[in-house]
Amino acid sequence: MSGHSKWANIKHKKGKADALRGKITTKISREITIAVRMGGPDPTGNMKLKLALSKAKANNIPKDNIQRAIQKGAGALDGSNFEEVVYEGYGPAGVAMMVSTLTDNRNRTAADVRHAFSKYGGNLGASGCVGYMFQQKGIFVVNKETGVEEDDLMMVVLDAGAEDLKNEEECFEVVTDPSAFDAVEKALADNNIEVEMSEITMVPDTMAALSPEDAGKVQRMLDALEELDDVQDVYTNADLPEEDDEE
Repeated sequence: MSGHSKWANIKHKKGKADALRGKITTKISREITIAVRMGGPDPTGNMKLKLALSKAKANNIPKDNIQRAIQKGAGALDGSNFEEVVYEGYGPAGVAMMVSTLTDNRNRTAADVRHAFSKYGGNLGASGCVGYMFQQKGIFVVNKETGVEEDDLMMVVLDAGAEDLKNEEECFEVVTDPSAFDAVEKALADNNIEVEMSEITMVPDTMAALSPEDAGKVQRMLDALEELDDVQDVYTNADLPEEDDEE
C-alpha cells in the first residue's frame, strides 16, 4: 500500500468528476429511490438507504429532493424503473475497473460505458473478470485535526468489530466488514468521534503502480466514465500519484 490513502485516492476521482451540483443531486436522488424500492423507506433496516441519505446530507442535497426520491421509491410518485448494473474491465496499463451504474436503459448504458473504455485505451470484459480483485468493505475516515489519539480510536473501533485501523498522513481510516458497519458507526458516535466520511465501498486487494503517462491516461478514463449520467461509482486498483489528484 502506498503512503497516501488508497480510499481517499479512489474517492477523490469521484469528487472531481461530479463537480457539477446538478449531477450530484440527480445521482444521489436516484440512489435513494433504488434503495427504497429494494429495502423500504425506513433507513434503520435499509443499509443502502442509510448510506444514500448520509451521502445526500454530506452533499447538501435539498430536503425536497430527498423526499421526492423517497416517494418515487415507495411508488407514491411516477419514476423510471432503474436497475443496478455493474460493468467490469481493464483500463490503460491493465488496471482493473468496476463501473457501478443505475440505468433505465441497459442498451444505452452499455454502449456509453463500452465507448469510454474503447476511447481511452481500455477493454470492457465479462462479468467477474476483475471483481475478484476487490472486496466490499466499510470505511470510516477520521481527520487527525479532530485530535483523537490513535490508541484511543483503535480501542473504540476494534471493540466494536472493526477489522483494521490505518494511520494515513492526514487521517485515520477504519476498515470494517459490511456486517459490522452499524456497530462501528454507533461506537464512534457514542464516543463523540467525528467522522469525515463513511461508506460501504469496493476496495482493491492490491494497488497497481503506474508511470506518470499511464496515470494520466487512467485519470482521463475515470473522468469520462464518471461524467456519464448513468454511472454512480467507478472503482479501480490504479495507484494514482497524489500530484495527479491535486491538478
